[in-house]
Amino acid sequence: MESTSKKVIYAALAGNALIAVTKFIAAFITGSSAMLSEGIHSVVDTGNELLLLYGLHRARKPADENFPFGYGKEVYFWSFVVAIFIFAIGAGVSLYEGFRHLAHPRPLEHVYANYIVLVMAMLFEGFSWRVALKEFSRQKGRRGYLEAIHRAKNPSVFVVLFEDSAALLGLGVAFLGILLGQITGKTWFDGAASIIIGLLLAGTALWLAYEIKGLLVGESALPEVVNCIRRQAQACPDKIEHVNEVLTMHMGPDFILVNLSVDFNNRLTADEIETIIHQLDAEIKKACPEVKKVFIEAESRQK
Repeated sequence: MESTSKKVIYAALAGNALIAVTKFIAAFITGSSAMLSEGIHSVVDTGNELLLLYGLHRARKPADENFPFGYGKEVYFWSFVVAIFIFAIGAGVSLYEGFRHLAHPRPLEHVYANYIVLVMAMLFEGFSWRVALKEFSRQKGRRGYLEAIHRAKNPSVFVVLFEDSAALLGLGVAFLGILLGQITGKTWFDGAASIIIGLLLAGTALWLAYEIKGLLVGESALPEVVNCIRRQAQACPDKIEHVNEVLTMHMGPDFILVNLSVDFNNRLTADEIETIIHQLDAEIKKACPEVKKVFIEAESRQK
């Protein structure tokens, strides 16, 4: 999963870096506020991809005395930082530039350079978006896109998908703003486009923050994983009379912590219970590879 996530991030990183340079050149030549906002947007996206790669790198650190369950949640933390960057820098600067342009309008120059850059940016961004969408579609299975985003445990792919989707929409808005400004001669269209791009980025950032918050706090495993764990525990009714609770938490995209409460048969000896616990631990990890730690409690059946 990590290798595919990196492929998506590298594609977005290369695309955004190239796009940012061309957008800034066009903004300098033409004086377009919307193009400058788009250039800042691409710089923020490039920095965000670097943060996601750093998060994946940190998440690989092995568990130690201070972090006995590893560093898997670093992915969630740095994804949340990405959402903050999009909101604070991307949206903030775009809104500022838009309002500044409305207050002090400046006629566009060499406007066709903007169109060339925007079309090139759409091609680069479209390629990155397609890579992210293809990988996310593979991961989501039969779920709808909104449900898959809400249930996703690896945020790096859908963060890139969100970024690229917002970028494509922003490019469309910038193109329309510049075009309307050229046709009507009203320069405020360019500033208005920058404001819309800022609002679009703010909305994207807030949605990302909302989706990542649950992972950062500690979401349970998917229902099918919980059911799989329960089935493994119920497979020996002569040894385990009842499964009380199956508590799970994602400590990272590929690290599930399980706390299992079961009611053992009263006729079993302590040695037999130890053997069953060892076997059940191995069977759960084999059936659910994402499960890395299993704690089994012996409790009487809960009424």
